[in-house]
Amino acid sequence: MIALDKITLRQGDFELCDVGLELSASEYGVLMGRSGCGKTTLLEAVCGLRNIESGKIILGDRDVTTLPPAERGVGYVPQDRALFPTLPVREQLAFALVLRSLGQAAIADRVGELAELLGLADLLDRMPDRLSGGEAQRVALGRALAHRPSVLCLDEPLAALDEELYGEMCRLLERVHQETGVTILHITHSPSEARRLAGCHFCLADGKVTRNE
Repeated sequence: MIALDKITLRQGDFELCDVGLELSASEYGVLMGRSGCGKTTLLEAVCGLRNIESGKIILGDRDVTTLPPAERGVGYVPQDRALFPTLPVREQLAFALVLRSLGQAAIADRVGELAELLGLADLLDRMPDRLSGGEAQRVALGRALAHRPSVLCLDEPLAALDEELYGEMCRLLERVHQETGVTILHITHSPSEARRLAGCHFCLADGKVTRNE
């Protein structure tokens, strides 16, 4: 689950005050709102990439408000994917597992699982500059899922994809959610995308989050 309790944060002249949000375990939630309203800032706060001034962030049954990103159990796919330019796909997928000092056999097994789930088996030795937009997005998703997070945060993961790749990625996200049971919070501007993917819809406007069933 994800619970934001009276979150206040500031970024320059921008401010969010007393924001609340609750998403149950294994739910797929979408957060919508106009550009500049603070959606990405809020998502980064959940991930631990942006400090809050007050309030609590609860993930699962843990208060993670003061924990660093690596200890929150969150997988994050930013808008720009942020793939490492010098690492092949195999090492991108293994990165979080290497940091956690898993054994080589366990890492190889998990990379194989992700490659199967995300259709990356033929791309494991390819460098990021040789990936299409859809392939790069799948790699970014795999890297975020590698350490089996309880929460997955997606910042406009389907933006800038052509119609064919858009449909393919929608189906992939539906499959990932069904097979992993991970709690997903997904930012989008698209009402049709929200209706297709999510069972829970939030709107951020005027500094407040409302839930629309």
